[in-house]
Amino acid sequence: MPNRPAPAAHVGYTDLPAHQPHGAGPEQANRTARAVGPEQANRTALAVGQDLRADCANCFGLCCAALPFARSADFAVDKPAGQPCSHLRRDFRCGIHTRLRDSGYQGCTVFDCFGAGQKVSQITFGGVDWRRAPETARSMFEVFPVMRQLQELLRHLTEALGLAAARPVHEELRTARSRVDALTRGTAKSITTLDVNALRGEVNPLLLRASELVRAGVPGRPRDHRGADLMGARLAAADLRGASLRGALLVAADLGGADLREADLIGADLRDADLRGADLTGALFLTQAQLDAARGDAATRLPPALRRPAHW
Repeated sequence: MPNRPAPAAHVGYTDLPAHQPHGAGPEQANRTARAVGPEQANRTALAVGQDLRADCANCFGLCCAALPFARSADFAVDKPAGQPCSHLRRDFRCGIHTRLRDSGYQGCTVFDCFGAGQKVSQITFGGVDWRRAPETARSMFEVFPVMRQLQELLRHLTEALGLAAARPVHEELRTARSRVDALTRGTAKSITTLDVNALRGEVNPLLLRASELVRAGVPGRPRDHRGADLMGARLAAADLRGASLRGALLVAADLGGADLREADLIGADLRDADLRGADLTGALFLTQAQLDAARGDAATRLPPALRRPAHW
């Protein structure tokens, strides 16, 4: 297989949707936790986490306008950042949505904004779109990729709060989640000037600790492939239960029938990876976008929060 570059519109987590009401910052979250107890607070966070996914009906087509993409196996044409895709309609819907793959836009089918689109459109800019108010376009397009990274962090923090084995760090996770959520509700200027890499550097140790606590309960000695180049690797039927695959390059890897239960997959590149018959039950920090970019079948076992891609 040719070495395919990462799609320009993909901004994934790197390892180095209704929303909470306005004003639900760290203090409010801590008061809630104290009032209803940590278990109820965790369930509340998980319920909110169900909305950390794209709601295109309430977005101004931001992924189709704000982000760039390069002509490749994932995109049929080049498009610079800030230029609306030629297929974006006036109502912000995609004109080729039902035939994106056939039209050469596979990259669009595996993109997930984690709810950033509707949050920027409806909260940051108060429901005023960039076509009605052209003066907002540049700022809106700059906010969107930053918001997407914040929403992805929220998604991972929310998942970590649902891990029973990670209870020793639940309080810190709740505090971090409340802080990140509050940042997503700031002004356009405060969001675009935010140092997301520094924020990720603060959050990542918590996510890593949660992962370690879960994987410590896995029998045997789980493998450590953190950041490994496993492109095209033959790992069919491999025992990767509880393995660290954080940031691993697994493009076109053969993982058919592999045991990936409780494996940490945060930031792993699964494009074209063969997951047919693989067991991903309980896989940590696996996203829908990662699954959509991979290949699987009816025998692939998935975490309950994720859906089987239609093209499998």
